[in-house]
Amino acid sequence: MSKRPISSSATATSNPTRVKNLVIWALVIAAVVALGLILFLNLRSPGEIEGLVRVAGLPQDHNNNAQYDAPDKPPAGGVHYDRWQNCGVYEEPIEIGNALHSLEHGAVWITYSPELPADQVSRLQERVSSQSYLLLSPYPGQESPLVLTAWGVQLEASSATDSRVDEFIQRFRLGPTTPELGATCEGGVGQPMT
Repeated sequence: MSKRPISSSATATSNPTRVKNLVIWALVIAAVVALGLILFLNLRSPGEIEGLVRVAGLPQDHNNNAQYDAPDKPPAGGVHYDRWQNCGVYEEPIEIGNALHSLEHGAVWITYSPELPADQVSRLQERVSSQSYLLLSPYPGQESPLVLTAWGVQLEASSATDSRVDEFIQRFRLGPTTPELGATCEGGVGQPMT
């Protein structure tokens, strides 16, 4: 009996184990490529928020006698009081030294000009009431309608509807610039409305 050569296409289709192995390897390679793409897209550094100001080298010292010369917006960190401000909504100005201590714990302090329209203040109050590690208070003398401050970073905005407000909160509330991540934002000073 003579043997005829078998074509390669016949071999591939006639050997189910080989076909199965090829399919498995193709799926594994596709999964690795997809996973790599997902990791790349999720782990890449997001772009800088437009208008963001970074302040480096801020001391973390406690000094209950500290004085602040910040007439037009709050400082972005630095020497602060030994008690932090309880996070939440305040209708009156709060002590800078206590608020800075809250920033050290991971809070975002949203200050607004007393001239900010009531509907904008209400929108901010709702936003702050729905999440921990946020402070909201008026800041007399502030030139910008809104200033968002986390430890070492600050952003001025003209409206509560500015998309950068939510972006700043998402990125810096309990974020990468927090010196004492995990420290509380309760049990300090102040009685927030919410």
